[in-house]
This record gives sequence, C-alpha cells and structure tokens, in this order.
Amino acid sequence: MESPTGLTRVTALPTGQGVRIMQETVIRLEGVWKIFGQNPSDVLKAIEEEDLDKASVRDRYDCVVGISDVSFSVERGEIFCIMGLSGSGKSTLIRHFNRLIEPTSGTIEVLGKDMATLSRDELRDIRAKNIGMVFQHMALLPHRSVLDNVAFPLEVQGIPKSKRWDISQHALSLVNLDGYEDYYPSQLSGGMQQRVGLARALASDPEVLLMDEPFSALDPLIRRELQDQFVTLTKTLKKTTIFITHDLDEAIRIGDRIAIMKDGQLVQVGTPEQIVMHPEDDYVREFVKDISNLKLISASAIMQEIDVEMLSDADAMRQAPRVTQETSLEALIEVSTSSDLPVLVTQSDGEEVGMITKDRLLLGIRGGQQDER
Repeated sequence: MESPTGLTRVTALPTGQGVRIMQETVIRLEGVWKIFGQNPSDVLKAIEEEDLDKASVRDRYDCVVGISDVSFSVERGEIFCIMGLSGSGKSTLIRHFNRLIEPTSGTIEVLGKDMATLSRDELRDIRAKNIGMVFQHMALLPHRSVLDNVAFPLEVQGIPKSKRWDISQHALSLVNLDGYEDYYPSQLSGGMQQRVGLARALASDPEVLLMDEPFSALDPLIRRELQDQFVTLTKTLKKTTIFITHDLDEAIRIGDRIAIMKDGQLVQVGTPEQIVMHPEDDYVREFVKDISNLKLISASAIMQEIDVEMLSDADAMRQAPRVTQETSLEALIEVSTSSDLPVLVTQSDGEEVGMITKDRLLLGIRGGQQDER
C-alpha cells in the first residue's frame, strides 16, 4: 500500500529472517548542490564537465562549494545524525530542508512535497505546521514568559489564546518544565532554556524536527540528560529528526543512522555500528579511533553461523550460554567468561541464529573490519 506522501518503500527487517515491512520515507534528497557566489549554475556546469575540486572552484571562480552532490533519505521516526568538523557543510545542509537556503541544483522532498515548487504561502504553512527547528542558541524572547515563548508560533498562526496556552502547557510538560510557565528566560539555566526551545518546536506538533547542534553549549551532565530525554521524547512521539552535531559520541548515543560530512560531501552513511566497525576511509577511521566498542556493538554484528560440529553436539548446544541479538560486547564478555563453549545468539522466539567464539569476541573488542559472515 502506498503512503499518503507517495514515498513508501519496502525494506528488510534487520533480523535476517526474510520478513519485510513497509517504511515511509519522510525526507529525500537527490543530487543536492549548493554553491555560494556569482553565477552558481555556470560554476556547477564547470565542476561537472571538468571535475573541479573545492579549491579549484574557489581559486578560479571565487565561489564556495557548500554542498556537493548529496543524496540520502530518512524514514519516519528515524533520528538521522549529520556530523562533521566546522566547515563540513552540515549546518548549510539542514537549512535546505525548510528552504531557509535554496539549493543550486537537486531535489529536496519533505513529506512528499518538492520544497522547490512550493509557493510562499505553502512554504510558510509547512514551516509553521510540519517542520520544527531548534538551534544551538534558542533566541527566546526575553520580555515574554516561558509559556508565552512556547505559545508564540501558535500566536503567529492565529490560534485562539486559550487553546494555544493549553497546547503550550502540554509541550512544557513533555520537557519536564511544569511550574516554570511564568518564569522569564533570564531566570532559567542554559539547559532549561534549551528545553523551552524544544517545547516551542513541539508545540505545533510537527512531523519533522530539525536540530542544529542544540546541546553543544551545555555542560556534559546536562547535555547527557537532555540527550536521553530527547531520544525518549522523539521515539514516543514518532518524530522524524535531522540532528546536526560535531560530536561523534553524541551522534552514536542518539542516532539511528549517522552521515559523516567533509568539504560538503557525504563520506559515509550507516548505523553507529557500521560507522565504527567499517570506516570507509582514513577520515572516518580517524573519527572513530577513540570510540569504545563495548556498549556500541551488539551480538548480531559479530556473530557467525553455528558450525556443524557444534550443531551435532547435543550436550554443547544444551549447555552453551545464550544471549539475544541486542546484547552488547560489554555484556558478552561477562557471559563468555562463564563457559568454555561458544555463546549462542538467539532471536526473539528463542531460536538460535548464530554463535560467538572467543576469537570472534576478541575481534569485536578490537574493532575495525570484521570478516564477512
């Protein structure tokens, strides 16, 4: 069945059982370029014809390539993290989703709508109702109370006062700010101000959230608390989220998938496990070298087929310790020390789908490229 947006696609469940589910693509980018400077279309033509790099474009045309041929899609309810160093193009990219920046070339679809074709009124409407954005600096209105700040976008939409206050009160409850309705931004900590900004974005109940390094200025403990709350909130509300960060630890902690950018290009896109275990080049490898595998990598990522010898040994199959596919390396180490037998990996119905030997476990701890299973 096709989704209301017309962008439904079929993908396989990660269990390897051949079961297929329907997933709805909420955001799709195809061949997106952004060139800053004079005559960007002519510059893009020269890039494509002569295969010019970023430095050559700058030197010859005095133009900057902000985004270079970016394509990917994001599914409903997914937290898609885009990360990279300063100047990589990540913040430029996120501003394309709600057309704060116009692309030089390429297609951007949000909720089945080609953003480039929307009229000014249509664009204003989708920004107000379907896309919420949270920046690093909240730009809260200092003369308005917390409740009034959250209600402000609803006021712009013309929603009656009583209704917008009820909606705003609910949004503040979602971010645990009950009791602070009458406070002013200057009376709140940085973390609390960030929560007000998130509540303001949630108040219009958008289907898509755009988060541009929202927690980067916060202290580590507050940052971790907000990360946990944010993940719980977005998963509960099924919000599709683009999350910009320069911190790989943050991306791994909250992201379903991560896109790593360099010089306006996507270098690698994958799950946190895939990024850490299978870096595609030296740039990504440098990013992930200090990341601990122990809590990130699961049993499903390092298991191998159960060998014939073990399958034929009824006692070994009965006595071997068992873990689920989601069990972390950290937990696997503890389980593995309790037995000399390989650890059997089971799926939700209890069926054994793989095994992990001591050698395989050591490979997982070491990280890097694994042998194909």
